[in-house]
Amino acid sequence: MHASDTGATIGGIAAARIAELRETEAAAFRKARPKSEAKLGNGIAGFLGGVPMHWMSDWPTPFPILVDGARGATISDIDGNRLDDFCLGDTGSMLGHSPAPVARAIRRQSARGLTYMLPSEDALAIGPLLRQSFGLPFWQIATTATDANRFALRVARAVTSREKILVFNGCYHGSVDETMVRLIDGRAVNRPGLAGEFRDLTRATKIVEFNDVAALEAALADRDVACVITEPVLTNSCMVLPEPGFHEALRRLTRAAGTLLLIDETHTISTGPGGYSGKYGLEPDLFVLGKPVAGGVPASIWGMTEEVATRYGAYSRTKEPGYSGMGTTLSANPLQFAAMRATLEEVMTEAAYAHMDRLARRLDAGLSAVIDRYHLPWHVARAGARVEFVCAPGPLRNGGEAEKAHAPELEAAIHVALVNRGVLIAPFHNMMLISPATTAAQVSRLVAAFAAVAARLTA
Repeated sequence: MHASDTGATIGGIAAARIAELRETEAAAFRKARPKSEAKLGNGIAGFLGGVPMHWMSDWPTPFPILVDGARGATISDIDGNRLDDFCLGDTGSMLGHSPAPVARAIRRQSARGLTYMLPSEDALAIGPLLRQSFGLPFWQIATTATDANRFALRVARAVTSREKILVFNGCYHGSVDETMVRLIDGRAVNRPGLAGEFRDLTRATKIVEFNDVAALEAALADRDVACVITEPVLTNSCMVLPEPGFHEALRRLTRAAGTLLLIDETHTISTGPGGYSGKYGLEPDLFVLGKPVAGGVPASIWGMTEEVATRYGAYSRTKEPGYSGMGTTLSANPLQFAAMRATLEEVMTEAAYAHMDRLARRLDAGLSAVIDRYHLPWHVARAGARVEFVCAPGPLRNGGEAEKAHAPELEAAIHVALVNRGVLIAPFHNMMLISPATTAAQVSRLVAAFAAVAARLTA
């Protein structure tokens, strides 16, 4: 049923009430940003679609916020509006905007050269830091988590001599082609909306629901899957947490089938300094982390066990000479080394995560209390410092349920209403992050803003 249909409800809220909120909040947003509207209202000249990157037009605000600057957990626009930032660059700035150690490292390295395809002294420190932080012995540097996932999957296929990979419905691994599949009525298909994709991606990808151990076992039974790639928690859908025993079963079944396990921690690094894997003792064969690992400088890492490294070394000695298909010219540059070293040594600390976890628990409790107070059929999910309110009952069990729980029109209205009350959350799936720079006062303001919006929706 379309939201404009008489009597329709979304997330337990009348569609007409949602539309009214969206309209009034859009007007308030425009009124508060005349300079931004003048510069951005008709798009930015010279850019396809009027924005430098197409997803900038996906924000539910009438036009993107034109940022003047950001510091810590606060972002300011050119009209002088200050926002408590819980989006934090969709995890890219999860550790705060321009952490002081990272800013110092960038300034220092900028005088020494930005890229030269050779290691710097910072690289000597990073190898041991990665081992210490994430547990695996061998690492490579890339520029995005998408690249790191692509390269790790190449290694998995090389060492297993298998073509297929397996993903979970609703997964997110950047723009890795093989992961752009989903389940519709129990059948694997290319994700709708892919631009220019001419291949049937399901030919080399199997897909099952998260938390479905029986389906996973059946999909691995043919022993033709090189690698299972997964997030420990589904995060780019409405958040889905693993059920008790799921990760233990995943590890047991992949080992039994001779299949490698790749854990992508790009979002779940919110759980702790070693990610979800470190906190809960997961044992991946391959590990990927992007976004915040260099404090906001584009960088990613991918690592492997000694066994995988040994097998890949043997493969490399016998394969035909030529380009491996792994690597980009600007990957592993000295600016990345400098920022990553500062992040791992001085920013991504146990103390920082203790602060983040404490405030995330407070945010979880505050949002849950508002949901209960207004009798909303919603719930809150949390993975460490990553918190999300879902406009549907929960907890959710898999990607199929997460897709049905997604309420874009309701979420968009709430998002703009929160912006008008001084709070910025992610434009996708109501995600909120706590950073080391986030304060208790900011969390209280977010909970109060959420309560005000809930009151509007339920009045």
